[in-house]
Amino acid sequence: MKASNHKMKIAILADPLDNQNAGVHSYTKGMVEALVDFDNENEYLLIRQQKDSTLPERIRQITVPNFTYLPGFASFRLFFIIPMLLRWHRVDIVLEPAHFGPFNLPRSVKRITVIHDLTPLMFPHYHPWIGGLLQRLFLKRILQKTDLILAVSKNTADDLATTFPFTTDKTSVIYPGRDPFFRPEFSDAVLRKWKLSAPYFLCVGTIEPRKNLLLLLKAYQQFRIKHKDRVMLLLVGGRGWKYEVFYEELAVHPFREDILLTGYVEKQDLPALYTHALATIYPSYYEGFGLPVLEAMTCGGVVISSDQASLPEVAGDAALYFHPEDVKGLLQHMLTITQRKDLGEEIRNQSLQQAAGFSWEAYWLQFSELIHS
Repeated sequence: MKASNHKMKIAILADPLDNQNAGVHSYTKGMVEALVDFDNENEYLLIRQQKDSTLPERIRQITVPNFTYLPGFASFRLFFIIPMLLRWHRVDIVLEPAHFGPFNLPRSVKRITVIHDLTPLMFPHYHPWIGGLLQRLFLKRILQKTDLILAVSKNTADDLATTFPFTTDKTSVIYPGRDPFFRPEFSDAVLRKWKLSAPYFLCVGTIEPRKNLLLLLKAYQQFRIKHKDRVMLLLVGGRGWKYEVFYEELAVHPFREDILLTGYVEKQDLPALYTHALATIYPSYYEGFGLPVLEAMTCGGVVISSDQASLPEVAGDAALYFHPEDVKGLLQHMLTITQRKDLGEEIRNQSLQQAAGFSWEAYWLQFSELIHS
C-alpha cells in the first residue's frame, strides 16, 4: 500500500463502538485509543452512531444514526450516506474494523479492511444463515477492492489465503494489543457481589454453539464427581445464536446449583474475576483471535484452552491445551490445576510474560509503517 508522507485524513467506520459489546467492539476501542495515544501526525474521523465525550477533540466524531425501525435504512446508510460523507470530507484512507465495507468510494481513497475470522463462510452452522449469506454476497468483492487487509492472527491470514488466494499479497497480520485496564486484581467485594462462595472455574464468551459450552458442562460434571471439594463454575456472557440446547442441558445438570450465569458483566469486575479463578477455560471450536484468553493472561490467570485455530498463537506456551472434543483432556487439566498449586503459580507467571507481548503501541507502529509503505 502506498501513501504519501504528508498529514493524512483517516476515517474509521467505528459502528462497533456503538452496536457491539464483544470482541469486535473491544478491538475497535483499543485500536482507536492506540491511534489517539500514539499518532499525533494524522487526522482521524470516526463515523459512528453516537458520540463519546471522553475522546479528545482532535478525534473528530461524525454521527450517522441508524434508524433500524425504518425498513431498508441500514442499507441506505451503509451504501449511500456514509460514502457520501467520506467523499465530502475528502479522506485519504478509510479503515473498516468490522470487515463489511467500505462501499462506493473513488479509487483515490485507500481502503483498509480488518478481518477477524471467516467463520460464517468456513463454519456456517455456527452462525445465523443471514450472516453467511451476506458474507457470500459481499466479502469477495470487498476484499478485491480493498488496498490492505489487516488480519488479527496468522490463522485468520491462512484462512484468507485458502479461501481467497488473491488476498495473499495484500494481507498483513497485526495482533491486537492487551487492554491496560486488565491487570491482576484481588477483590473480595467482587467475589461477594457475584456470590462466589467457593473456588471456581471461569468461562467468558457468548453462549452459542461455537463456544463449545456443552463439552464444558460434561467436563465439569465429571470433575465434580472425581474432586470431592466444592468448586463452582462461573459463565460470563450473553445469549447468542442457538443457545437453547445449552440451557436444556444446564437445567438437568446434577451440579446446577454451583453453576452461575451472569450474563454480561461490567468491565470493572472482570479483572478480579479472571484473577481469582482457578483457571479460565476456553473450549471454543474456532476463534479468529480469542480476546478473553489474552484478558485472562493479562490478569495473571491460568488458561485452559482449546488447541484449535488462533488460540495457540495467543496463549503460546502459557496455557494448558486440549482438543475441543476431548472431555477427558479438559477434565485432566481441571484436576491438575486443583491438585498442583505450584503448577498454577508457574502458569500465572508465564501468562503475564505471554500477555506482555501484545501491545497497542506495537500495533500502531506496524499500522503506521503499512500506510506509509
